[in-house]
Amino acid sequence: MSNPQALARRLGTFDAVVIGLGSMIGAGVFAAFTPAAAAAGSGLLIGLVVAAVVAFCNATSSAQLAAIYPTSGGTYIYGRERLGPWSGFLAGWGFVIGKTASAAAMAMTFAAYAAPAGWERPVAIAAVVLLATVNYHGVTRTAGLTRILIIGVIVALAIAVAASWGGSSPDPGKMLGDGLLAHGWYGILQSAGLLFFAFAGYARIATMGEEVRNPKRTIPRAIGIALAITVVIYAIIAVTLLATIGPEGVSGNPTPLAAAVANGSWAWAAPIVRVGAAVAALGALLALIAGLGRTSLAMAREHDLPHWLAAVHPRYKVPHRAEAALAVVICAVIAVADLRGAIGFSSFGVLIYYLVANIAAFTQPTTDRRYPKALQVIGALACVVLIATLPALSVGLGILMFAAGIILRLIRLRKNHHPNIQAP
Repeated sequence: MSNPQALARRLGTFDAVVIGLGSMIGAGVFAAFTPAAAAAGSGLLIGLVVAAVVAFCNATSSAQLAAIYPTSGGTYIYGRERLGPWSGFLAGWGFVIGKTASAAAMAMTFAAYAAPAGWERPVAIAAVVLLATVNYHGVTRTAGLTRILIIGVIVALAIAVAASWGGSSPDPGKMLGDGLLAHGWYGILQSAGLLFFAFAGYARIATMGEEVRNPKRTIPRAIGIALAITVVIYAIIAVTLLATIGPEGVSGNPTPLAAAVANGSWAWAAPIVRVGAAVAALGALLALIAGLGRTSLAMAREHDLPHWLAAVHPRYKVPHRAEAALAVVICAVIAVADLRGAIGFSSFGVLIYYLVANIAAFTQPTTDRRYPKALQVIGALACVVLIATLPALSVGLGILMFAAGIILRLIRLRKNHHPNIQAP
C-alpha cells in the first residue's frame, strides 16, 4: 500500500537540470560579482575557478549520496545516515537559515528591478506569496514555471553579453586591473566563498530526490549537467564585466551587468537586462522555496523541526505546511531586515552544509562509491578555508544562528527525555 505522506516521483533529467539552473544562474549572475570584485578585484577570476572546483567536489559528494539516499532533505538525511543525528541537524539547520536569507535576498533583488521606488518591500513580499502558491500546487508546476523563467534569463544574458561587446569599446586589458593578485590570496579566497553562493543551487536537485524518477541515474547526471552549464555562463559574464567596466566598475555597482550594457551604444538593451535580472531572481526564489520546503519536511519527519511541518498535501504531493510556514518567515525577514550581508551569511550556512556532505560521502563503502575519496577530502578542506575567509560579520552572524539552533535542539532533547522511565 502506498504511503500517503510520500512525495510523487514526477521529475525527469531535463526538469531536474532546469531547477538546478534556475537556482544557480538567478542567484549568481546578478548578485555575487559585485561583492566578489570588492574583495579581490580582477582576482575574482581566480576566485571563480576556486569556487567552481569546490562546487565540483561538493557536487560529486552530493550526487554519490543522493544516488543511495533518494529522499527529501539532501545532506540533512545523508548526515544522519552516515554520521549521526547531530551532523544531520547541523547540515539541515545550515541549509534552512542560509537559504531563508538567500530567498529573502532574491525577492528583494526582484523588487529592486521591478518595483517603483518605495514599493520594494511590498512587491518582494507579493513575489514570495505568489511563488509559494505555485509551489503549493505541485512540483511539475514548479519545474514548468522554472523552465519558462530560465529561458528568459538566458536570452537576456545573451543580449547583455552581445551589447557589452558589440555596442561599446571593451578592452580585454581592463580585466587585469591592478593585477590578479593585487588584493592577495585572502581576498581571492573571500571572493571564492562569495561566488560559491552562486553555485550552491545544485543542492536543490538533491533535496528533491524523493520527486525524481530513476534517482540513481537522474540525480548525478542532472547535477553534473547543471553545474557545467553554469560554470560556462559565469565565466563568460565575468570576462565580459571586467573587460567592459573593469574591476572597479564591478565592485562599485550593485547592478554591474546593466552598467556594462549602459556603458555602450546599445542603450536599448538596458531594459532587457533589468527584466532578465528580475526574472532570474524569480527563478532562484522559486527553486529556493521548493528546496527549503523539502529540507524542512525531512527535518520535521525526524522532529528536528515541529512535526506538523511533515504533512504532505494529499492531492498535490508537496510539503504544503512547510512551504507555507517558510513563506511567512521569508516575508517577515523582508519586512524588517537589511539584506546587504545576505550573500555572505548564506554562504556560511551552505558551506557548513557541504562540509557535512563531503565527510558523509567519505564514509561510504566501496560498493556505493562513484568518485575517488580525494575529491571529498579536497571539498571538505576547501569548505573550511572558505568559511574562514568570509566577511567577519557573516561569520559572526552564522555562528550565532548555529548556536541558537543547537540550543533549541538541546532543549527539545531534554524535554523529550523521561528520567523516570527505568532502563531494562
